[in-house]
Amino acid sequence: MFDVIIAGCGPTGAVLASELRLHDVRVLVLEKEPEPTSSFVRVVSLHVRSLEVLAMRGLLDRFLEHGRRRPAAGLFAAIPAPAPEGLDSEHDHLLGIPQPVVERLLEEHALALGAEVRRGGAVTGVEQDDEGVTVTLAGGERLRSRYLVGCDGARSTVRKLLGVGFPGEPSRNDTLMGEMAASAAPEEIAARVAEVRRTSGVFSFGPFGEGIYRVVVPCAAVSEDRAEPPTVDDFRRELRAVAGTDFGVHSPRWLSRFGDATRLADRYRVGRVLLAGDAAHVHPPAGGQGLNLGLQDAVNLGWKLAAQVRGWAPATLLDTYHAERHPVAADVLDNTRAQVALHSPEPGARALRRLVTELVGFEEVNRHLTEKITGLGIRYDLGSGHDLVGRRMPDVALEEGRLHERLRAGRGLVLDRTGRLAAGAWRNRVDLVTDPAAELDLPAVLVRPDGYVAWAGELQQDLDDHLARWFGAA
Repeated sequence: MFDVIIAGCGPTGAVLASELRLHDVRVLVLEKEPEPTSSFVRVVSLHVRSLEVLAMRGLLDRFLEHGRRRPAAGLFAAIPAPAPEGLDSEHDHLLGIPQPVVERLLEEHALALGAEVRRGGAVTGVEQDDEGVTVTLAGGERLRSRYLVGCDGARSTVRKLLGVGFPGEPSRNDTLMGEMAASAAPEEIAARVAEVRRTSGVFSFGPFGEGIYRVVVPCAAVSEDRAEPPTVDDFRRELRAVAGTDFGVHSPRWLSRFGDATRLADRYRVGRVLLAGDAAHVHPPAGGQGLNLGLQDAVNLGWKLAAQVRGWAPATLLDTYHAERHPVAADVLDNTRAQVALHSPEPGARALRRLVTELVGFEEVNRHLTEKITGLGIRYDLGSGHDLVGRRMPDVALEEGRLHERLRAGRGLVLDRTGRLAAGAWRNRVDLVTDPAAELDLPAVLVRPDGYVAWAGELQQDLDDHLARWFGAA
């Protein structure tokens, strides 16, 4: 019997498996695809908060080797704006990296930590009782675990078997996106693209280096088969319709289509079964937030589910996963809806885009929208207290090293500048760092394993109360 079965070995499932293994939870990851995807090489952007999460687990250097840094600029509805000055992060940029590389690195990390990954294992049935979950596979095999997490994408079988509602809006518009070469002269392309961009906010045809262009072009109709990838002829047809020329596109690196379906699961938990990533939320790719949202779902859930398995979780801890992450996803859905509306060629939307462009010129507005999309602006409702409570803990400098280095084991952490506090009976779950020289304008903070501040203050009894709230009875 496994402690946790995870359906889906995409980025969300792989990260969740790794987080659970940090706490010695026995994990099986079931992936329905027999082999990792190699033909689909879309480049994704890892946002600031995701880079911080990778740094917290000691993984960032591996990703930097395969990616290209770019400024956190012009993220909201592709409205031209510089990156805000002084973003409060050691990683104040985005990292463009091929999605198959992301998936490979995360799966390798999960395997190195001891997770078991089984490919060709499609889930077809789910039954749960008071003691666990029975998972049936396509071949009829039945597996048993204490918990199941559906990380199996937008068409999640787990979500459907649970009967969890997935309300929202169906896709009304399709867009083609890909990377390919073009035979037209660069100056001809630039001139035509500038002309089309005056009336089409969705369209883009920009150089990506080495003679390759990143192409985004709206479609005249919605595809009936969402899983069917487009062809280069589809791109040529839509480019001629929108731009009057196909620019001689050829030799695609990768091609995909996306719609503007926007849906959010009613519940992230039904008994012993939970949902994460695209299984819980889908939205247009405006701002490139999807993969990042799922990765951060996994980091929020991992230590809480591990605590439940290990037997020390407070009674309501696992329910805080839905309470914290559902509103974050709802906010992402709203901001992507707004971005899609600002791309409309309708006169009213174009007027609104001009107004928003003017507002983004104000530093405070630009910073607010950038922090919203990059995950830096998230604040969980953890009750009253210092403004830092509920927010991500910055990677402050310590007398020796930096704080995020101390979170690699996935444990809680008390950073104490007073020298008077102790982790006491929680020291097997929470580390204590006493450092009067820490770059922190507070006496002490309690940092959860996912890097969010659960408490700030200086009184031992107050700290003990919050340790019990998040890390169980003494």
